[in-house]
Amino acid sequence: MGSGEPSGRDVLTRSVRGQARRVGLGAALGCVHQLGEALVPVLIGVVIDQAVAGQDAGRLLLWLAVLAVVYVTLSWSFRLGARAGERGAEEAAHTLRLAIVRRVLDARGGAEDGRLPGELANVATEDAKRVGAVNMALMSGTWAVAGVTASAVALLLTSVPLGLIVLLGTPVLLWLGHLLSKPLERRSEAEQDRAAHASGVAADLVAGLRVLKGLGAQRAAVERYRRTSRLSLAATLRAARAESWQTGLVLALTGGFIALIALVGGRLALDGSLSLGQLVSAVGLALFLLGPLETFAWVNAELAQGRASAARIAQVLAAEPAVVGGDDPVPQPVRGALRLRGVRLADGTDGVDLDVAAGRLTGIAVTDPACAEALLRCLGREKDPESGTVELDGVPLNRFDPAQLRAAVLVAAHDAVLFDGSLADNVTPRPQPEDDGTPDGSAAEPTAGDGTGEADADLLTERAMSAAHADEVARSLPHGTATGVGEGGRSLSGGQRQRVLLARALRAGPPVLVVHDPTTAVDALTEARIAEGLREIRRGRTTLVVTNSPALLAVADRVVLLDGGRVGAEGTHAELVRADATYRTAVLA
Repeated sequence: MGSGEPSGRDVLTRSVRGQARRVGLGAALGCVHQLGEALVPVLIGVVIDQAVAGQDAGRLLLWLAVLAVVYVTLSWSFRLGARAGERGAEEAAHTLRLAIVRRVLDARGGAEDGRLPGELANVATEDAKRVGAVNMALMSGTWAVAGVTASAVALLLTSVPLGLIVLLGTPVLLWLGHLLSKPLERRSEAEQDRAAHASGVAADLVAGLRVLKGLGAQRAAVERYRRTSRLSLAATLRAARAESWQTGLVLALTGGFIALIALVGGRLALDGSLSLGQLVSAVGLALFLLGPLETFAWVNAELAQGRASAARIAQVLAAEPAVVGGDDPVPQPVRGALRLRGVRLADGTDGVDLDVAAGRLTGIAVTDPACAEALLRCLGREKDPESGTVELDGVPLNRFDPAQLRAAVLVAAHDAVLFDGSLADNVTPRPQPEDDGTPDGSAAEPTAGDGTGEADADLLTERAMSAAHADEVARSLPHGTATGVGEGGRSLSGGQRQRVLLARALRAGPPVLVVHDPTTAVDALTEARIAEGLREIRRGRTTLVVTNSPALLAVADRVVLLDGGRVGAEGTHAELVRADATYRTAVLA
């Protein structure tokens, strides 16, 4: 990132400051509105004492004009204040969503560990919305404080006992409301946890719908979601009951408080301490207090739910990264030589020593699929080895910035997903806008492609499509490459999806490309043609093909067999087929 470009943290800071200004403006306008609301009963009392009781038409018209001005002022201040508050709440939620997405997409990973995708989506939507609403709650609370203060001052000027009741009783009501909100906070957190889990299970089942149908496991899947949904419903009902109890009790306390003010005011009027107009003003102020006090109850509920959601968001944002360290840029140009020394991972490799020559096509066959998965995570730096080192052009991978590293070493997993959009959109990368607060928080880094200009983009796409035989897929679709593939590419068959995914990886043109089982769902003839296309388009650039496919291994310059997490044999495909029984079993069986 250049020195003149804002960082993601700078963008977030500016956004928060902008929200604070808007919420502050909304709070100020709301206070004007509340002062106007409190003035209304006071002015009505003045009208009764000075105009109605004295039968003075001139004074009556004067005070009615004053009332009209007050009504216009409080009406517009409320409109403008509410608008500022709502905008601040929405922008706060939007800022949180960006921060969550930025953390989830961080190249160092870790945010998704132990969470289903649907859970993260729930955190980024519902929880962010609830926390954003805290801005509106705080602003409304400020309004309520202004309203109570104005009422207390007016009542003190009218009658010291009434003013003292308001000044001393309001803090007690607030404290009781806070205590009553504690059960709601606990149950709201449980509700959001259950709802997020239900969303995650639903997304997981939808993503695997085709597999479930193939296994005939739809009934079990529906039952699983039904159980999860029932638990979510039960948590929601518990939270709703807590909210209803909290609201009901606070309203009961508020009603009793208002009744006390009215009772004391009535006694004072009977004693002659208050005039008729002052009694009307006191009762009107007492009724007006109902609004601010109800607002306090609502604010307590919103803050309780906001605190619960904020805790969930904090867990995502504070998640430990899967890999640490690494800030150096990847030196250009990248030759593409890879070297593994004593690489050990708990879930796969066991002391792998491997040299991958730059510019060559290397095949890697495995006797254990877990070993392949571990190797891919290691090369893509999704997980660092427990011991040993992995080097690119003689430099350990853990020294490089992960985002830049993945542009130089692209790992195309066999279970990668297609995005909702056209086939062309999934194959051809789109230019990234400069930093404007987008989820990655920085300007787009240049891709580690072959450096061709925009004029050659169509040619590169055609070559990648042809090499992966995805052009045949396009010809079979009603609108060619403009045809939508659906979410996750569900409108395509398994073999079609594999060819489009391979075309996307080839179109990226990284210095080092690692592909994993790119042809398991295509027929033998197409697989052989894809193997030749892969070799041709990647000629002169480092390519690793992790597969047990004989067709793909046959076109490799060199093949390595990983057996029991270690290098078991090396050579060409033909040599290993003749000389190594383990290789023959893994590849030809």
